[in-house]
Amino acid sequence: MEILFSDAFMKSLEKHNSIIKTIKKKVDMIVENPIALGEPLKGNFRGYYSCPVRRNFLIVYLYCGVCRKKGDDKVVLCSDCHRCLDETIKFIALGPHDQAYARK
Repeated sequence: MEILFSDAFMKSLEKHNSIIKTIKKKVDMIVENPIALGEPLKGNFRGYYSCPVRRNFLIVYLYCGVCRKKGDDKVVLCSDCHRCLDETIKFIALGPHDQAYARK
């Protein structure tokens, strides 16, 4: 499985380093089972998943295989989609609810 982290995710990780162990544990859990842990998003966020780290603090990510299977790749339009394997997870955003969704 390939794991990718966006620049926005990494910047947020530095900002919220006080809970870095909790975030790392949640990322590891997502990597183990991305579909069972995350909640598929709808509307403008179709194709993405969110997973709470703490109350009102989320991780937003993509699971490429499911994105393609559902046809969401036509909505998400990742610039590197053609280079990513189906077993790729892209961590897109991290932070409080409103900030995490603003970084999509």
